[in-house]
Amino acid sequence: MTTDDVLAEVGPRLRRIRKDREVTLAALSEATGISVSTLSRLESGLRKPSLELLLPIAQAHQVPLDELVGAPPVGDPRVRAKPITRQGRTLYPLTRQPGGLQAYKVVEPQRTAEPDPRTHEGYEWLYVLSGRLRLVLGQHDVVLSAGEAAEFDTRVPHWFGSTGEGPVEFLSLFGPQGERMHVRARPASAK
Repeated sequence: MTTDDVLAEVGPRLRRIRKDREVTLAALSEATGISVSTLSRLESGLRKPSLELLLPIAQAHQVPLDELVGAPPVGDPRVRAKPITRQGRTLYPLTRQPGGLQAYKVVEPQRTAEPDPRTHEGYEWLYVLSGRLRLVLGQHDVVLSAGEAAEFDTRVPHWFGSTGEGPVEFLSLFGPQGERMHVRARPASAK
């Protein structure tokens, strides 16, 4: 639905609300301070609605502005994607849209695995929620603990997984090349 379509429906909606409440144009004019002729032109579609006109009308009718303009209802914001299990690792998608930036909560069971670094296009950011995560990135082999984060270009050979000491839960944000996350950390001397 285009903006023009939405605006075209405002006038008839205003008339319907006013008539349902058995309010005359004169009474609405008195309550809002908007002239009868302006109200009439709004209802007939001869005048485009503006916020300055709709706010007092919404207040007079004691309805939300959304009801006057017919805004679509806001959908359920919860992400209810099904968990995905890959090679023993469980991924919980935290984003709905395909493409672009993707977010996952990842649960890695306790296990010992030989790192097998891979490369691909993109950029990744990891944040450890609990446990310890081993990250092999190029020549680096590091262990991240709860509260620590790492970000890297996925064109660098990389692998991450359990240290073998216990399970690990972490957040993973992955985006196409160029979509970088930025982590601001205090210098070591600021502790």
